[in-house]
Amino acid sequence: MIYLKKSYPKVNIFLKITGYKDGYHTISSRFMKVKSLYDTISFIPTTTKSNNFRLEGFDTIPVEQNIITKAYNALFKATKNRDILKYFSTHKVYVEKNIPTQAGLGGGSSNAGVFLNMTNEVCRLGLNKDELAQIGSKIGADVPFFIYDFDSANVTGFGEIVEKFEEEALDLEIFTPPVACNTKAIYQKYRANNLGKDVDFEDFRSWTQTDSKTLLSKIKEPKLLNDLFLPALSLCPELKEYQRDGYYFSGSGSSFFRMI
Repeated sequence: MIYLKKSYPKVNIFLKITGYKDGYHTISSRFMKVKSLYDTISFIPTTTKSNNFRLEGFDTIPVEQNIITKAYNALFKATKNRDILKYFSTHKVYVEKNIPTQAGLGGGSSNAGVFLNMTNEVCRLGLNKDELAQIGSKIGADVPFFIYDFDSANVTGFGEIVEKFEEEALDLEIFTPPVACNTKAIYQKYRANNLGKDVDFEDFRSWTQTDSKTLLSKIKEPKLLNDLFLPALSLCPELKEYQRDGYYFSGSGSSFFRMI
């Protein structure tokens, strides 16, 4: 029997850099699920057993480097539950990819979060969401949000603090230009240019209590909502060719979005 789930991306309604600690930036952000776009993750029975984790659907990423494989390894390391090994010795993972990569949509993190939730269920591990999110946070900063599967949440710290925000996901149009943005390089550019030196974060604290529709309606400048927009433009100037009125910038890019 094939077991499958949809893996949705997110956009950042706002993203503010709040500090720098242990080599990583801390953030205050509103993550919102995008329901009009998704990958599909399937656990498919195989006719032969294998001691190797089998993952298909990715043409350019080696299996051992894929974030789903990292999630598989992290889950077994944390639980030592051999039912995980037993299950995947007779099942392969197939991902039908639709979410673009290096696009600020968290597609890989979504895949990892959904995989952890699915494996927790089929292997009857009995982990709660907080326990899964703790495992997920060691794989990627955005993974906990996708484990909790909220429509909307305020995300702080390094991404590991996820607090549900009571609102329905907005209808959003996503536009992803053919530009690959390097998240690490963009954060480094932000820090190198000291772009947050004149920012008073108290000015934005109220945003965590304001619904997303109101924020997008009142604040029209993408650079005000997303601290990574200017360093992304600096490193990827071709983004300027795709910038459109009424569109906002998600994460470290390259995707833009607007309400519809």
